[in-house]
Amino acid sequence: MDKVRTWLQRGRGFVEDVQAELKKCSWPTRGELFESTVVVIVSVVLLAAYVALCDGAVILALQAILPR
Repeated sequence: MDKVRTWLQRGRGFVEDVQAELKKCSWPTRGELFESTVVVIVSVVLLAAYVALCDGAVILALQAILPR
């Protein structure tokens, strides 16, 4: 039973520490969050387009080099 009590006390201490640390955080405003989200989405779309173009170029090159 002592092990369970010790485990619960350690768990409670952990939760209290997490709450204290979260109070120290500076959270973004709604506008900052929206702007960051737009930047991430645009970056992902641009990267996907770049990868698709490179993939297409490699496929065309391989088709030209390796006849069926």
